[in-house]
Amino acid sequence: MKIYRSVVWVNILSFLLVIALVIYANFFGSSVGGLFLPPFTFSEPDIGFLTRTFQLLCSVPTIVCAFTFGLLKTIVPRGKNNVFILCSALLTGGFLINEIFRIHIYLISFAGIPKLVTSLIYGLVAAGYGFAFRRTIKSTPYFLLLTGMGLLFIGIVVDSLKLHGHGIPGLLEGVPKLFSEINIALYFWYVCYGEILRSQTHP
Repeated sequence: MKIYRSVVWVNILSFLLVIALVIYANFFGSSVGGLFLPPFTFSEPDIGFLTRTFQLLCSVPTIVCAFTFGLLKTIVPRGKNNVFILCSALLTGGFLINEIFRIHIYLISFAGIPKLVTSLIYGLVAAGYGFAFRRTIKSTPYFLLLTGMGLLFIGIVVDSLKLHGHGIPGLLEGVPKLFSEINIALYFWYVCYGEILRSQTHP
């Protein structure tokens, strides 16, 4: 019965969100129909391919951690790493939302908040996460996480330099970010896999 209540609430809240978006688009946006336009497409399949790949990779840690947390809450409700998995899902989910909806760009346009300030805030949140779960992280293959975070930092620094051109500057920013998410996705995949195995052997 509990799962049916959850499904009903999710559908009700989603419906209310759609209504709110329709009202906003009708009175303040471009048009209601614009809400359902397909994403920008190009005739050449390679344009934006790695950017979309990066966004897809960003979804992997969030999905894996959220699914794992759901399993652990059922198998080991008081598991010592349940909170770590949940916070990992929330942190990576926030990053995913930012990458998909480009929140930092809107903050620049509408609130005048520089991208560097937004990056620093995200960095502080990530540092707080690392400090809070430092002992748990030490027991995991954290070199993957450190590699991913380091590569992401390189990509952010290159982006902040505002290098001219579209070829080399794009590669210098995009390739580190792409491989950062590959390593971060692998990290959380291994961590969640290990947690599920441990929950089966040591319930």
